[in-house]
Amino acid sequence: MSGGTKVYKWLLGNFYNVNSLIYGMCFVCVCMQAIQGNDITVKSYKVESRITLRFAHTTVKSSVLNSGPSAQSIGFNVQIPKRAFINNFTMNVNGITFVGSVKEKTVARNLYAQARARGKAAGIVRYTMETFRTEVHVPPGSKVEFELHYQEMMQRKLGVYQHTLHLQPGRLVPLLQVDVYIFEPKGIKFVTASNTLGEHLSELTKITHTKEKAHIVFKPTLQQQRKCENCTESSVDGEFTVMYDVERESNAGELQVSDGHFVQFFAPSDLSPLSKNIVFVIDVSGSMWGLKMKQTVEAMKAILDDLSMDDYFSIIDFNHNVRCWNEDLVQASSIQANEAKKYIQSIKPNGGTNINEALLRAVQMLVRASNQGLTDPRSVSMIILVSDGDPTVGEIKLNTIQKNVKRVMREEFSLYSLGIGFDVDFDFLERIAMDNRGIAQRINANHDAADQLKTFYSQVSSPLLRTISINFPENAVNNVTQNRFDKFFHGSELIVAGKLQPSDFTTLQSITTASANMDLNIQTEADIHGLDSVLSTHQHSFTGFARQMWAYITVNQLLAERSLASTANKKRRITQRIMALAVEHQFVTPFTAMLVEGHDQGRAERLIADSPRDSRHGCCSGTKSKQFILKYNISITVKQLLYSKPPWIQPTNAPTQEASGKLESTAITIVENDPHFIIHLPKSNMDICFNIDSKPGHILNLISDPGTGVTINGQLVGSKKMKNNKIDTYFGTISIYSKTHGVQAVVGTNRIDLMEGRNNHSFSWGATAELVLNRVTIVKEAHVTVTVDGKISVMVLLHRVWKKHPIQVDFLGIYMSNANKYSTLVHGLIGQFAKEPEVKLYGVHEGADPKKKEATMEVKGNKLAVTRGWQKDYRRDKKRGSDVYCWFIHNSGKGFIDGSYTSYILPQLDSFLTSI
Repeated sequence: MSGGTKVYKWLLGNFYNVNSLIYGMCFVCVCMQAIQGNDITVKSYKVESRITLRFAHTTVKSSVLNSGPSAQSIGFNVQIPKRAFINNFTMNVNGITFVGSVKEKTVARNLYAQARARGKAAGIVRYTMETFRTEVHVPPGSKVEFELHYQEMMQRKLGVYQHTLHLQPGRLVPLLQVDVYIFEPKGIKFVTASNTLGEHLSELTKITHTKEKAHIVFKPTLQQQRKCENCTESSVDGEFTVMYDVERESNAGELQVSDGHFVQFFAPSDLSPLSKNIVFVIDVSGSMWGLKMKQTVEAMKAILDDLSMDDYFSIIDFNHNVRCWNEDLVQASSIQANEAKKYIQSIKPNGGTNINEALLRAVQMLVRASNQGLTDPRSVSMIILVSDGDPTVGEIKLNTIQKNVKRVMREEFSLYSLGIGFDVDFDFLERIAMDNRGIAQRINANHDAADQLKTFYSQVSSPLLRTISINFPENAVNNVTQNRFDKFFHGSELIVAGKLQPSDFTTLQSITTASANMDLNIQTEADIHGLDSVLSTHQHSFTGFARQMWAYITVNQLLAERSLASTANKKRRITQRIMALAVEHQFVTPFTAMLVEGHDQGRAERLIADSPRDSRHGCCSGTKSKQFILKYNISITVKQLLYSKPPWIQPTNAPTQEASGKLESTAITIVENDPHFIIHLPKSNMDICFNIDSKPGHILNLISDPGTGVTINGQLVGSKKMKNNKIDTYFGTISIYSKTHGVQAVVGTNRIDLMEGRNNHSFSWGATAELVLNRVTIVKEAHVTVTVDGKISVMVLLHRVWKKHPIQVDFLGIYMSNANKYSTLVHGLIGQFAKEPEVKLYGVHEGADPKKKEATMEVKGNKLAVTRGWQKDYRRDKKRGSDVYCWFIHNSGKGFIDGSYTSYILPQLDSFLTSI
């Protein structure tokens, strides 16, 4: 028998393997714990994470040598993040390679049993609580190489993606290196790295950062790893953390397509938070005595201080009895918050745990407040439960409690569960939260429990939107993941993924709708083939990310769905789908196992990486029922100029013709360039042109209509320098203000803002959107159309110029329909012509320029010398425009407009015109 074969037999005869996942932490975490045994040399220890569009593929490798005189065990320990799926493991012992493959658990166990029946010793890999742990016993001189792969989708929390590696090699390593590669085609907003490894190692991290890529390297030398100059112990023992965020359109509709799959991301910013109605339900049973209660009180004091005057709240504390600080929700004034803090501080934990009655009382409180009209219909209502144990008083059957709460909860309410410590039945808390549109989180019962509680509250303290729906053409996609969401919170991200159906389409469209202080409608379009060609040129990107990401989301959603399934038959059907997907995409789940196979003289030998189990709840523990939101970034292409809703989506608020931006069918008034006014007079079938030569910064009134409460104003910007001893001016900002509805839309060259009191929504020109607020509608594509009450409509067109142009600047064009319905009080540079003046034109003759005729015009009692010329309409062709022929009036429209143009200069963008 060859030496290699002897080593292999020794390996099988003495193999013991333990594999585990950690589910308590929310960040990505990898560690290589101490290599066991004496006289063991760790030749290398490498961790590489490739993060492609927020999907992380992490590889942990270690090469170890038994340099001692006798046989001993070598251990390879890797801490796995709670949301990751192991998808590969290989081990090479003196040239013999074991390779892992994921199979259905029963199939893997049968193959494992066959190996044992042939007299082969085999090890079974089990999941305990926190670590993937492999231990192999080898003779002296043996070289062992370990390699573990796992995949995970990163979560965005409080505006940051965090990737944390726990480094603990256990001894000095000649080659210790960590590489994190990030590729985000939309752009990386920022990237930072930190560690807890000690001050002398804090400056060793190197970050290379371009717009789309980042490379973070941590590579301490052998000497730098020492605890002291002559020490033989390693100081590398702690966390290495990378944090970053991506560039995104502020309206946040992003779509990406790759490898026959798509991912849609939704992460709006610049939205005003909705008001909240919160009932805090706090366990004050005897088990909460001491540090748990102290930390809960500390956290609650900070949370109460964070409530705004628009919020309503109350507190329920429970042991064997249930008490209410106040029977009804109260406004979160500073006086009420201080009273609540005094109440919390006075609580003395004792007695049992009556969760059922406490939650039912909380729901009743929210229902009563809603029925009495105390809460804003647009507000968000939630219950936050804090508990450290199982129910012991009243109804104690967990399934019954879950059904009781589900029965009385309204669709607009949510329940969030926080489980303190490891005595609590976290599976139950997670199921009851998921069943009621919430999430659960475990809080470690230590001295930073208060910070953990406050951090969780921060994640749900700023709801921005409700009732979010992300839709795609039915004939273009299938196997779409969850696409309807109850709420969106500040700093988070919603994700939908799916498969493309075979077609000849070159682009994919989606529409995202949501409601809150305003109705939001975002249309997004992506090139089906563009990303794949980009990924193929990047060495460290993960080209299969979209396929694996879709499977990752789908499997996690199925696991969550299974935990809530009401019958055994439903559970079986869901389990079959999970197993099929997990095997296809090589994920180790609660229902699949990894079979590790090697070959000796042509015979297969097998080891098993088993599924995660919970000691209290078996294989189907809620700790593995993953509840998460996927993140991702994309580029957006807008091809249409005019807005029209696709036939595959039902509009929530069908816009009028004006709201849709369809101004072609009616005569219009135009303001373009520096600025050229083109006034259409339908009775005379004539277009009149004039310029306004004012100064940069001046605000000119276009429409002032006290009767409808609408004023439309434009602020001028100047060219970068003089041309022909003159600074050209253009409209750089347009404001449409409805005093009646208290809504203002401000359109600039960089962004568009829609404001209602303290509520506002800001977004850029990069994508299509529709917003409806108090009968004011904004439709945005390659232009913006703002409509008030379906009666007054204005279209704003953006003109971009080369950034390095020596003279010109970006500016706006304005288009208004003559069908706008103003009151009889309307005035302004444009508004005054709603009542068309009588115009007579005569004496047409050749001018100094043979291309431009001249004539005399009588209007408003004035005789004006006018010149025939033309201006541009850029609605159909933004680059070249189409010619509009008109009679040009000189001297800033003097004699054609009422008074002087200086009478139309206003102090503010929302000002109305005074008498001329």
